Amino acid sequence: MLKTTASRRRPRVGLVLALGCLGLAVGIGHPATADAQARHDRNQNIQPVYEGWERNPDGSYNMLFGYLNRNWVEEPEIPVGEDNSFAPGPADRGQPTHFYPRRQLYVFKVRVPADWGDQRLVWTVTRGGRTDQAVGKLLPFYEHDAGVYLAQRVSRLRATPEERRSQAPSIALVGPDTVAASVGEPLTLAVTASDDGVPGPSRSRFARPITERPAKTPDGALRQDMVSGYVATATGLAVTWLHYRGPGMVTFDPMHVPLEQSGRASTTARFSEPGTYVIRAVANDQIFTTPVNVTVTVAAEGSQ
Repeated sequence: MLKTTASRRRPRVGLVLALGCLGLAVGIGHPATADAQARHDRNQNIQPVYEGWERNPDGSYNMLFGYLNRNWVEEPEIPVGEDNSFAPGPADRGQPTHFYPRRQLYVFKVRVPADWGDQRLVWTVTRGGRTDQAVGKLLPFYEHDAGVYLAQRVSRLRATPEERRSQAPSIALVGPDTVAASVGEPLTLAVTASDDGVPGPSRSRFARPITERPAKTPDGALRQDMVSGYVATATGLAVTWLHYRGPGMVTFDPMHVPLEQSGRASTTARFSEPGTYVIRAVANDQIFTTPVNVTVTVAAEGSQ
């Protein structure tokens, strides 16, 4: 039987959440040890995390998931299947298969119907012989609104009335959602994004540039997600390009794009291995994030 600590009321401060939000995450058959806090560059497990849920206008719900990759450097690829799956229902619920180092917040959402009730949705990830799970339930104290997102993502305790009415940014691909590339060759990708201007340019002392890899941040920092470190811009909106699925490594130049008045954010991607990749662009206004995906079929070097 899965055991959780879901009886506690959900914390409202980002750092507290980073320490405590694994309450609905379960490691199977592996007791905690003193080595759990040691820094490891590779060969560690992936702990999926259930972050909470939000309401949709049509009465359905979005369950929110992230993860903790306990490696500081290694970025494992775990394809959807026996080692990376959801239950009940389809194994593929849009989860990542490429895992960036350390703690990644609010990585994806799974929509469930209005009559979901008290059912559980379980994300299971197995890596290196260890199986870990995140158990999603529509518990009242895990509900998210604009105020909760703001508290968790930039560690501000109170949202203004205007911020509580804020809407998520919009984002759209420039061009088709399926493209081709070759190993080592640059591929230009672009999106357009817009927002309601709330909360606008960040003046918070918690706002900081995002590093290209979370593993470069100082030891002991828990909040190292690729999106929440905020790039302040004239519009208050930024776009982050992510390697979401696919073998090998993807490098972006740039990875984080401050969105100015033009509304366009471009990057150049390079791929280390052939295969099928999903690249995700995420629009971030400090409160909400909105993703869009492009599928890239990458051929071997010199084959095109």
